[in-house]
Amino acid sequence: MSEITNVAINLADVTPGFADPVFESQAVFRAILDAMAHPGTVTSLPSSLYPPVPHFQAQAEVALTMLDFETPVFVDAALGRDSLHNWLRFHCGCPVTENPAEAAFAFVGASTMPLLADFNQGDPKYPDRSTTVVIGCEALTGGAAQWLEGPGIAGRIWASPSGLPETFWAQMVANREMFPLGVDVILADETSVIALPRTVRVIDPAAEQEQ
Repeated sequence: MSEITNVAINLADVTPGFADPVFESQAVFRAILDAMAHPGTVTSLPSSLYPPVPHFQAQAEVALTMLDFETPVFVDAALGRDSLHNWLRFHCGCPVTENPAEAAFAFVGASTMPLLADFNQGDPKYPDRSTTVVIGCEALTGGAAQWLEGPGIAGRIWASPSGLPETFWAQMVANREMFPLGVDVILADETSVIALPRTVRVIDPAAEQEQ
């Protein structure tokens, strides 16, 4: 694993974390669980952070809640990697890897993310050891809408995040076909998240109309 453990932390990059770490991390954790239980639903996160790079607030809340010294993390270089490495190492103590396949969590930008297939897919004995990919989006509405079905969804729900790569939904279809392997995805804007666990089925409305 390519860890950054022997480099001094630049404290200039270390903006504050949670004001009340126990209370706020518990509140964010409950919100993440609620989002995972209701895929496709926009769920507000209850905290407020000022991370060292812009447009990373909700992703930062997920990071401070879910990461610790045993959680290898991949950070998209386009997000401001050095600043985020310093911030994450200071607040979470987490090892950082340059290899997406080694990450338990990944924080990436929508326009620069690796393919979902590049991340750890888990294995048949331990499918839960796959990567959770947290993708920063321009917004969680306003994009090309897709129907979502599956556990936690009553019938169908529309999801229309904006700024994702054109191949994203096709990647999610391929991800679902690998079940019980595959990654879990969290889409994040500044203050909210949408969870897309590997159990989600994506239905393109245009393709459905052609049938």
